[in-house]
Parts: sequence; structure tokens; C-alpha cells
Amino acid sequence: MDAIVSLAKRRGFIFQSSEIYGGLNGFFDYGPLGVELKKNIRDCWWNDMVRRRDDVVGIETSIIMHPKVWEASGHVAGFSDPLVDCKVSKQRYRADQLFFAPVIVEGKTVGYVSGLESENTVGDLQTAAESFKRKKAIQGALAPVAIRDMTEATPEEIPLIPSPATGEPGSLTAPRAFNMMFQTNVGAMTDASSVAYLRPETAQGMFVDFKNVVDTGRVKLPFGIAQIGKSFRNEITPRNFIFRSREFEQMEMEYFIHPDADWLACHEEWLKWCRDWLLSIGLPDTHLSLHEHPKAKLAFYSRRTVDIMFQYPFGVQELWGIAARSDYDLKQHQQFSGVPQTWFDEGTKQKVVPHVIEPAVGVDRILLAVLCAGYAEEDVKDEKGNVEKRTVLRLSPRIAPVKVAILPLLKNKEALVVRAKELHVKLKRRFAVFYDEAGAIGRRYRRQDEIGTPWCVTIDFETIEKDGTFTLRERDSMAQRRITEAELFTLLDEQVY
Repeated sequence: MDAIVSLAKRRGFIFQSSEIYGGLNGFFDYGPLGVELKKNIRDCWWNDMVRRRDDVVGIETSIIMHPKVWEASGHVAGFSDPLVDCKVSKQRYRADQLFFAPVIVEGKTVGYVSGLESENTVGDLQTAAESFKRKKAIQGALAPVAIRDMTEATPEEIPLIPSPATGEPGSLTAPRAFNMMFQTNVGAMTDASSVAYLRPETAQGMFVDFKNVVDTGRVKLPFGIAQIGKSFRNEITPRNFIFRSREFEQMEMEYFIHPDADWLACHEEWLKWCRDWLLSIGLPDTHLSLHEHPKAKLAFYSRRTVDIMFQYPFGVQELWGIAARSDYDLKQHQQFSGVPQTWFDEGTKQKVVPHVIEPAVGVDRILLAVLCAGYAEEDVKDEKGNVEKRTVLRLSPRIAPVKVAILPLLKNKEALVVRAKELHVKLKRRFAVFYDEAGAIGRRYRRQDEIGTPWCVTIDFETIEKDGTFTLRERDSMAQRRITEAELFTLLDEQVY
């Protein structure tokens, strides 16, 4: 993970926000390559989800909405994470990400160990238990640790569990609810009447505008409303780079279905669509898995929720959630606003409140996933036969920030440079391309490998003296072949869609 973070900074993908002032935890900026990669992910999703479907329309809703929206949705009362404080270090932890285990020797509990969630939480706490036993010089067989998170700690156990910050027991508080919405004020007055919130999700904007879309969009059930936009959550412990941050971008779609429709079949269809889409932008199937939420842990209004999980370097984590939300949201807004949120069924001549299937994913999490899946270091031979280390980012042509690099073989040969610049001008009318004439050709290839450029086109003497073809060099295999200008455009049209 450290190598990926380093590459992201070094090559201009992602920067810490406000870095010259020491940064601000949980906030990030996207550099020249990062903003292109992020835009490409958004564009692919929008094209496939909205433009290439006849049953989904798009909208864009405001970040700050009427505060009653969040009362109706339940966010004001219940959008919280369990918070644990360390009274000594003043550190704060999410209780469901802070784990502990009793140290049991010969069937007797002799103490407790704790630690933050990691890729190997059980192994880390087992090591901590062994260290505890050695330091206390306790004799006997140590039992394997049975870990739980702090939400499962009993009142009697909490004073005995050590803080990760100090290593000493007695300083951790019992878990309490912490509302994650950012609060602000609208207008000149700063009082209770002016309180508003930065949205913690984009979904509610689509529910609130459901009636507007039905009345103006000529839509029929089943149909979807899609949106891409920023959301804000005051996370207790932002971590794992851009995986969990306080400002992030979501791509969500609310798919409205008839109450009598086969919601389970529809849910399965969207689950398959989402997984197939992730494969289409280059995520390997071997890194993906499914996690079905146990019925006991589902929200009371949810019929089913399945997460598509991804194998990040820090563990398997949620990437994309697909939820069957029933008719809860529309009915809540109908109740709180007094405005009917119904659709007229021409068949039965009755008004119904549709149910919803919701695929919701974060742009930042997908971006991190493609960086993690694509990053590789390998030993290769240079043009002189010497072994060197190659860093390569295997990004799909659909989302790569730069599609093609145009490289004249020599920068001091005017004919090569002129032809290369002619090709560069033609290509950049339709594609993101990069012109580079500085350094040895092998070094230029390596620079493009590191930022994920799928192809390099070299303008050489065969181009200007013989048949006009170029050398096309493929990033992953490093194989080279001759290609005409027309064939190059055809290749890009087929691969970049």
C-alpha cells in the first residue's frame, strides 16, 4: 500500500489536501492524472448506466437541501457511528473498528489486549496476547484469541481493555452514538432555524425529485434515476488513504419497481450488472467477492443487501452495495412533506408507491481499487540487456488517464518531430494523448508504464522514409508491431468506449 500511495503522489494522481499547511485528515486533492482517471471512471459509469440504457435517466441535485429531508430519511436521528474515546490520549476510535480479546491461560482470563482493525486483526491480537503473557511472566498454555469489537464489550470488560494509544486499561469510554453529518447554517442568522447539513449521500436527492422526474420525464416502471455527486461524512477515523474519507464522490442509482414486481430477481440482475461493469473497467474477477448482509443486521426497511467486496492491500472491504430498500424512502418523504410520492398504474388504474433497488458505489473507492489491482513491479531487460526494475500500472484503456503517448524517436530530427506533432494534434481531438520527446526511448516507455498508458506510438525513420507506419508498443506485454494511422484510430475506437 505504501508503494501505491507513493506513486499516487509522485506521478500526480492524488495529493493530501492543504499539504503546505500540514494537511487535513480525511480530505484529498486529485492531481492532473488523478482527475483524468476519476473523470474517466465517472464517464464510463454514466455512459453505461444512463446513456446506453433506455430505462435510466440522470439528474443532479444540490449538496445542501431542506433540513427536513434528513429528518424524513432518518439521518438526523440515526446516521451515526459508535464512538469510543481514550480519556488519556484524547484519541477517538470507531467502536466497530477497535477490537479486543481476553488473554486466556489455562482456562483463566489474565488480562486483555486490543488493536485497530487491520488486514490480519486476529494474528495481530494473537501476537499481542503472546507478548502480554511474556511480559507478565505467566506460565501455562495460551488459548487462541477470540476477538470482538468494542460494540460487543460488556460494561464489566470496558475498564479492563487497554487503549491502543497508551497500552494501558482504564481509559476507554463506553461506545456512544456520533452523528456523522456536517452541520452548517444557511442565511445571515446563526440559530436553530438556519441549521442545514452537507448531504451524507446523494440518494435522498433522487427520492425528493422522484415526482418531478415522473411528471416531466415520460418514464414508466421499472425505471431508474442516477446521480453522480459529492457527499460528506464526518468520519471518526478516516483511514486507508482515500478508501474512507470525509469528502467523497458517489455514483448512485435508484431503480423504481412496481410493488408487485419480482424484487429479488431485479436485485440479482443489478448485482450481476454491477459486477460485470467492474470487470469491464479492468478489475480482476479474482479480487471480487460477494457479502450478503445477515437478516439480523439489515435495516428494518431493507429486504436484502449484498456488497461486492474487493481485495485491497489492507484487506477485503466493501466496494459496491446493492440494496433492496422497499418503499421506505418515498413513503417517509410523502409523510413528512405531505406531497404524494406515487406512480399511476395504467393497468389497475391505481396509484402505487414504488419499491427501490439501489446500487451505490464511491468513485474514490473504485479509483483506489484500480490503482491497487493495476500496480506491479517486475524485472525486465533494457535495450542493452541489463536487468532493471519496471513499475507498471495496468489500467484498462477505458479509464487510463492517457490513452496513447506519441514519441518521436529523436528530438533533433525535424522530420520525426513534425510528423509526431501532426499525429498528436489529430489524436487529441478525440482522445487524451501525451507528447514526449525528452530522453531515451526506453526511459520514455517506462514513464508511460508508470502512469498506466496502454500504448506508445514511436515515430521512427521507417515512418518518414518508407511506408508511413508507426511502431506501436503495448504496455503490458511490451510487444511492438507496425501500425498505420487508420489502424491506430480503429484500435482506439474499439478499446476506448
